[in-house]
Amino acid sequence: MLGMLLVFIGGGTGSVLRFLIASWMTPTEWEGAGPRFPFATLGVNIIGCVFIGLIAGWCGKREWSRLLLMVGLLGGFTTFSAFGLDSVRLIMTGHGLRAIWYVAISVGGGMLGTWLALRGAGFLDSVPA
Repeated sequence: MLGMLLVFIGGGTGSVLRFLIASWMTPTEWEGAGPRFPFATLGVNIIGCVFIGLIAGWCGKREWSRLLLMVGLLGGFTTFSAFGLDSVRLIMTGHGLRAIWYVAISVGGGMLGTWLALRGAGFLDSVPA
């Protein structure tokens, strides 16, 4: 029961943070002649990857912090489903090359951000598998 409460609190907080960042970055992302590059989703996903790298090292095997921060907070904050929708919208509106760039930057930037956070914080050898 405590685990569900921690995920609930973290998830709600992460969702509100994602909403605030997305509202600030691109309030009219899908208006006009076609979709703009989805910078808000991209930024939130890369920020989430950086923080999951840091949190994975800090939390270690502490279950409560993993549930609150990684599963809850970052689960509510990152936007992989929105990433999928943004990618498909770009393709469906004739922006295939833009979609390829978006997917490449999202995946590569997310992996790089996670690795840099783990390396910079000295956690590469201590992250549980």
